[in-house]
Amino acid sequence: MKYFQKELETMSADQKFVLQSERLVKTVKYVYENQKPYREKMDAIKLKPSDIKTINDISKLPFTTKADLRAAYPFGMMAAPRRDLVRLHASSATTGKLTVAGYTQKDIDVWAECAARSLVMAGADEESIVHVSYGYGLFTGGLGMHYAGEKLGAVVVPASAGNTQKQIQLLTDFGADIICCTPSYIIYLTEEIEKMGLKPGVDIKLKGGCFGAEAWSEEMRADIERRLGIRACDIYGLSEIAGPGVATDCEYKTGMHFQDDHYFPEIVDVDTFEPLGYKQSGELVITTLDKEGMPLLRYRTRDIASLNNDPCPCGRTTVKLNKITGRSDDMLIIRGVNVFPSQIESVLLGNKNIEPHYHINVDRVNNLDTMEIVVELSPGISIDNVEGVEAIRKKLGADMASALSVSAKITLVSPGTVARSEGKSKRITDFRKL
Repeated sequence: MKYFQKELETMSADQKFVLQSERLVKTVKYVYENQKPYREKMDAIKLKPSDIKTINDISKLPFTTKADLRAAYPFGMMAAPRRDLVRLHASSATTGKLTVAGYTQKDIDVWAECAARSLVMAGADEESIVHVSYGYGLFTGGLGMHYAGEKLGAVVVPASAGNTQKQIQLLTDFGADIICCTPSYIIYLTEEIEKMGLKPGVDIKLKGGCFGAEAWSEEMRADIERRLGIRACDIYGLSEIAGPGVATDCEYKTGMHFQDDHYFPEIVDVDTFEPLGYKQSGELVITTLDKEGMPLLRYRTRDIASLNNDPCPCGRTTVKLNKITGRSDDMLIIRGVNVFPSQIESVLLGNKNIEPHYHINVDRVNNLDTMEIVVELSPGISIDNVEGVEAIRKKLGADMASALSVSAKITLVSPGTVARSEGKSKRITDFRKL
C-alpha cells in the first residue's frame, strides 16, 4: 500500500487551490460567527468574512498566539457547542496556564486519517503491529498514533511511555514492525536493546518508526536507522492544531509532507511577521481549514523551519515542511549569537567518540554569558584516559566554536551519566532565568 488516501495526497495544484480556498472561506465565516476572540480581532481591523475569497487572502487574517489561547482558558476559544465536543487535549505548560484544544468527532476522524497517512509513510499497512510509546493522556502523542493505527486497520500496542524493560519484552514477544515515540526515547530503547544482546531483524522486528515531539537532527536519524535497521520518519504535530500527523516525511526524506488539505502552513519572518517564500527560514504558522471544535487562524507555532515544493519521487503533491531547526522560545542567545540545541546536536553526533546524550547549561558570570555542554563518552573510552579524553574535548570545542560562532565549555562524562528521558527530553538548564 503506497498511499492511504491517494486521491487526496496526489491532488494537482489547481485541485488543491480550489479545495483550500473553499475550506478557508467556510472556516473564516464559521470562526467569525462562533468564536468571540476572532470576531473582535477581525472587527478591530475592519476585516469581514466576505473579504476572504481564496487561500491567497490568508495573509489578511490576524495571527493567533499561545497567549490568546491562555487568555481564553479554558473554553473561550471553542467554536463548537459543548454537546458536540468529544475530547479535550492540552499542551504542557512550564509557565502560566495550559493551552486547551477541543475536538469534535469529525476532528478526531480527520486527525486519525492524517496520522494514518504518516504510518504508511513509515512503512505500515493493515498487517502491521504498531507499538505506541508516546504518553497517553492530555499529551496528544499516544492517542493520536493509537487512533491512526486503528484507522489503518493495524494492530495497536498501547504501551505508553516508561517501563523500558517491559517495552522491550513487548517488542520481542509481539513482534511489532512499527514504533512511535520521541527520538530521545528510541535512542534510549536502542541502548537497552544492545545491552541485552538482542539483534535487530531477528529478536526485534521493527522496520519503521514515527519519531517526533522533539527537534532532532539528521545525524540522529542516521544513527537510529543504522543501529536498528529501520526507516526513521520525522513526524510533526501540536495539540492546538492536531497531534502527530500534521506532517511526516516519506522514505525519500525530501521534507515532511504537510497534510495541507486540512492544515495550511506558512512561514513568516520572526521579526516582521511578513510571509516568506519557499526554502526561507522563519516561524511556522498554521491555519486549520476544516476543524470544528477549535479552529485556529494563522497560529504562530514558535517552531523555526522552512517549506519546499520540490517534486517528491513518492508522487505525493503536498507542500513539504523541512526539518524543524528549533523553537524561537528554545533559542539561546549566547553573547549576542543565536544558538539552537539542534545545531549542537549535529556537531556532537558527527563525533564517533561520544554518545547522543547531552545537556546544555547556560549561565552568566561577571556579566558574560557562559555555555557548558555535558556529553557522554562512547563505551570503551575510559574517562581515566586523560590524554585521550582531552584530545576529544579539544576537538569538540573547536568544532562547536566553528559551527556556532561562539565558544562553549565541553565537559565529557562516563557513559550512562546524563539523565535519560522516557518522554520529552529536557536538554537545557538556563540558570540566567532561575
